[in-house]
Parts: sequence; C-alpha cells; structure tokens
Amino acid sequence: MNLPNMLDAKKRDKNAVIDNYQYKEVKIDESLVGKKFFVRTYGCQMNEHDGEKVKGVLTSQGLIETSVLEEADIIILNTCAIRENAHDKVFGFMGLIKKMKETKPNLLMGICGCMAQEESVVNEIRNKYKYVDFIFGTHNLDNMISVINERVTSGKQNIEVYSVLGNVCEGIPEVRDNKYSAWVDIILGCDKFCTYCIVPYTRGTQRSRKIEDIIEEVKGLQKLGYKEVTLLGQNVNAYGKDLYSDKTLADLLRAVSDTGIERIRFVTSHPWDFTDEMVDAIAECDNVMPYVHLPIQSGSDRILKLMGRKYTVDEYIDLYNKIRSKVKDVSITTDIIVGFPGETEEDFECTLKVVNECKFDGAFTFVFSPRENTPAALLKDDTPLDVKNDRLHKLNEIVNKYSNEANQKMVGNVYKCLVLGKSEKDQSKFMGYTENMKLVNIISDDNVIGKIIDVRIDEAKSFSLNGTHVDE
Repeated sequence: MNLPNMLDAKKRDKNAVIDNYQYKEVKIDESLVGKKFFVRTYGCQMNEHDGEKVKGVLTSQGLIETSVLEEADIIILNTCAIRENAHDKVFGFMGLIKKMKETKPNLLMGICGCMAQEESVVNEIRNKYKYVDFIFGTHNLDNMISVINERVTSGKQNIEVYSVLGNVCEGIPEVRDNKYSAWVDIILGCDKFCTYCIVPYTRGTQRSRKIEDIIEEVKGLQKLGYKEVTLLGQNVNAYGKDLYSDKTLADLLRAVSDTGIERIRFVTSHPWDFTDEMVDAIAECDNVMPYVHLPIQSGSDRILKLMGRKYTVDEYIDLYNKIRSKVKDVSITTDIIVGFPGETEEDFECTLKVVNECKFDGAFTFVFSPRENTPAALLKDDTPLDVKNDRLHKLNEIVNKYSNEANQKMVGNVYKCLVLGKSEKDQSKFMGYTENMKLVNIISDDNVIGKIIDVRIDEAKSFSLNGTHVDE
C-alpha cells in the first residue's frame, strides 16, 4: 500500500531524469476475465483521455465495457480535483455504488484520477469508505491491473498512489470515445503552481513526450481514419522546455501539420508561454485550426499577482490582439474565476472591463473553490457567497452577449464542419464543429458522420449554431 503525500507531490527536481518506457501488459486475475466494467469520468480533457486508457487496459484483458451501471462487475470512477463540486459528485455517486454492493457483494469499485492523488481524500476513504476496493493515481494508470489483482487476491482494500515527479509511459491501450477526433497527450504535469490550482500536486512535474512518438501516434490515427487530433496538456505552451533545447510547441505544431492530418487543435494554453512563433505556426499552417483557449482568470493585476499567474492584464491583451490580428477567423475563449480571496468590487469591475474589451467567443466561468494544501486556500476570504454568485451572474450575462454576437455574424455564411455524430438534443440532426470550434446542429439528408462538409449557418444562439448541409 502506498498513500499520497502532498508535500512530496509539491517537490520539483530540475536535474531529475524522467523515466520514459513502454507499457508492459499484466494479465488480470482469471476470475475477472469476461466480466463487465463501467467507467465514469469527471473533469477536463486530460481526464477524458485517461478514461480512454482505463477502458483500453481493461478491454485488452478480456473485460467488456457496459454503459449500464447495474450490469457492471467492476466500477471505476476517474475523478477530478479542480473544484469542490467535482468532489461532491464523486462522493454522491459512491453512495449509490455502496447500495449496489449490498445486493452484489462481488462488485468491485475503484477510484483513480486526480482525487486519488489528494492526501485528505484518500485518508477519508480509508477511514469512512471501506467499501472502496482499490485506488490508483495518475502516475500508475499503466499498472492498474496489478492494483486490481492485489485487491482480488488479498481481499483487502488496496491503495497504490505515488507522489512523485511522474514518468512517461508509451503504448498504453486505449478505447477512444470517438472514431474521427482523437486526444493526443503531448505534455504531462505542470510546474506553474498557480496559487489556487491543485493540478501540479496531482499530475506531477512538466514532462514532454518525444516528438517522434507524438508523430507516430498521429500517423497511426490517420491510418485509422481520424480527421482531427487535439494535442493535450495542462499547459501545452510549455511543451519541449523540459526535453529539448531547441524545440517548442511551435515546432511540434509544424511537425504534426506536415503529417497532413486534416485538423489539429491544442489545449490548454497559459499566456506565460505563448510565443510569437506559436502565433505564426497557427496562422501559417492551414490544418492548425483557428481556435485558441487562453485563460485570463482575472482582469485585475492585483488578483493575477495573488493567483501567481505571472503576467499583467496589458500583457494578456497584447497577446490576445496579436492572435486576433494574425490568425484569420480565429475564435478565442477563456477561463475566469470570480470571488478569489480578497477580490474587491473594483477588481471585479476590472474583469468586466477586460471582457468588454476582448469580446471573447466564450468563457468558462467559476466561483473560486478553495483546494486544500494550495496557497490560495490559506488566504482570507471574507466575500459572502451571495456576492460571488451575483458577480458570476453579471459576468455570464456579458460573456453570453458577446458569444451570441460572434455567432450571429456567422449566420448566412458557409463553413466547413467535421461531423462527429448525431445531435444530443435532436436525433434527426447531426452535430459537428466549425474550424474555429463552434458547435453546429446540422440538417442533412445524407449520413455525414465522420466527414468534413460545407454547412450554411441558418440560426445562431449563444452556445451553438443551427445549419444545413450544402453541396460544395
């Protein structure tokens, strides 16, 4: 048994050698072969891709995925630690599984992901949730079968979580959730240590994959018929800084572009590492899509300093304008936190000013959620929750206004859309994304799933568009 330690998770060693190795298969206990498993994933795109790996490893061992919770013999919750409500959802769902175990005693339940890396969470599970059978963390997903086997053979709760810098494991089996658009990890972990963020503690140090391994994966996806890849990292802009002296994300974008895959995206960017060379690569490579997610978090320099973001509002706006001016038809979205400890009404008004100036295509907005063991959790926070919620409401009204305005400008024009499936709200329609990442519900007489088609935009809403498939 190995338990997480947040102090160890915080340590960084610039001279450490990151272990880069190939996945080694471990056979699952014979009693589980042919059993059904259910995986529920919470959180960001990195978590979603981890969920694909969890499914891949289990499937490779002869287990069968089910989307029906009650059919499952193994249930794994792939968790997120970024906000308190994510914790609450997981613990609420755990209660449901506890009831299932009362009538299905051989049911196995496991926890993985970022919550599994939190010392306080694991201690709480050990003390209060004895029915959780196994826990593994973000650093040993490739070894999850051994963790499960130990639980089966010992009959005891098994916890294997490591608070280390991390490693890079290539070749982990994956069951991808979509046949046409794929996640591709390019950098793991984060060294930014924004004062509110727990990710550096749960994901380890920044560590880049080798360019040749990334290119090999992209080419393999092309052969399988994938039209789009999204390059993933907690901070993709830092790609290569730990591994190369002369290669950056700009170089990687150009290398992936040279594969000829039809669409390339990347998330998430930190303004700190966003270089002119990156802007040029996006502008010059036709298959790098004109969409940038660029979190600002606050429009107040004072709050940005407290957050440890290490850029000013003016620096952010300069970068924002550079991207807007150089990248044709680009859409830019952002993240904003309201109610950060010490945020005054004046600070909040500064945020509204930035939103009014930038007119973002969209924004993910949140009320500050303190994460245990992060510096921001120790700051005095005396702003009432109703005030924070009121600020969030005001912010969202403005964000939605500009999102709607940007979408309205698209009405009547024709855009290329990659169609990923049927529309969730209307199965008679298809859903896809424009090059600049606008969600479109599409009317078409043909089965256009998996194709890049021309779509005329007929109607615009704040969060989506309606359109009709037109011939070229």
